[in-house]
Amino acid sequence: MKALITGGLGFVGSNLANKLVSKGAEVTIIDSLVPGLGGNRFNIDKIKDKVTVYEADIRDKKIIGRCVKNKDVIFHIAGQVDHKRSIKYPYEDVDIRVNGTLSVLEACRKYNTSAKIIYSSTRGVYGESAKLPVSEDAPAKPKVMYSITSLAAENIIGMYEKFYDVKETILRLVNIYGPRHQMKYSYGIVNYFIMQALSGKPITIMGTGKIQRDLLFVDDACDAFVECAENPSTDGEIFNLGSGRGVSFIELANEIKNATNCRVDLVGYTKIEKQLEPGDFVADITKIKKLTSWKPKTSLDGGIKKTIDFYKKNKKHYWQ
Repeated sequence: MKALITGGLGFVGSNLANKLVSKGAEVTIIDSLVPGLGGNRFNIDKIKDKVTVYEADIRDKKIIGRCVKNKDVIFHIAGQVDHKRSIKYPYEDVDIRVNGTLSVLEACRKYNTSAKIIYSSTRGVYGESAKLPVSEDAPAKPKVMYSITSLAAENIIGMYEKFYDVKETILRLVNIYGPRHQMKYSYGIVNYFIMQALSGKPITIMGTGKIQRDLLFVDDACDAFVECAENPSTDGEIFNLGSGRGVSFIELANEIKNATNCRVDLVGYTKIEKQLEPGDFVADITKIKKLTSWKPKTSLDGGIKKTIDFYKKNKKHYWQ
C-alpha cells in the first residue's frame, strides 16, 4: 500500500503511520505543525527513517498535488479538533476543515482519481442525542463550529464521489484516547484526565460525573482505518467508530485513579463548558461490524494502562 496521511504528525495520524509502517506500507505524511493542534515530530520517532514527511499545509495546492500522486489511499485526518478553539477562531476552523478538505479532493480529481479517501470525521455531527446508542441514520444536528465544519467536509466529499467517482469512506470518531496525544489542552478527555493525574493534580470533573461518553483506544481506531482502506465494501459508506459502550466521567476517572492513586474532584461547570456539553453519547457500531471484520479489542483498563505507561516513559515530549 502507498498511503498519504494528512495530519500525520498528530495523534491519530501518527499512530496510523506507525501501524502502516509495521505492515510494510509506503507512507507519506503531510502536516503543517500548527501550534496547539497536536502535531509532534516525536510521534514518529521510531519510524522517521521509514516515512517521507512534508512539513506543509494541505491548502498549498502545489504540495498537496505532489503528495497525492501515485497513492493508493489517502487518510485525510488533518483538521482543527479543539471545540473551544473552533468557537474562538471560527475562520481558522472553516479554512482548515473546509478549504483543506477541498484542496485534497481537487488534488485527487486532477492527479489521482483512483485513490481512495478515508476521512476522519466526528460523532459531534449528531449533536445532542435523545436516543442511545446513536446510529448513522440519526439526524445530524452539530452544535459547535468544529462539528459543523466536519459535517460540511463530509458533504463535500459526498459531492466529489457523485460527480467525479472519488472512492471514499467516512468514519465518525468518538472520544479516541491513547499514546501520542498532546497533553496540554483539555480536548481529548481521557488524555486530559491522565495528564492531570500524572502531573500530581486531582482529576477535575464538571457536574455530577454521570454523563457518559463512548471511548475507543487509538490502536483499535487505526485498525478500522486500515480495514476500510483495504475493504471495497466500505466504499461510499459512513461508519460510527467507537466501542459501543457508554462510560461515565466518574467511572473513567476512577479507572485512572486506580492506576495512579490520584484524587478525583467534582467541580461546577464553567459557562462555556455548559454551553458545549452535548450530553450522553454512545455509538451504535453495528454497521461497521456487519460490513467489515473490525471490532474493538482493547478494554478500558487495558487502554488506560498502555496510555499511562507510554507517558511515564515519554513525559518530556508531551508536557509542553
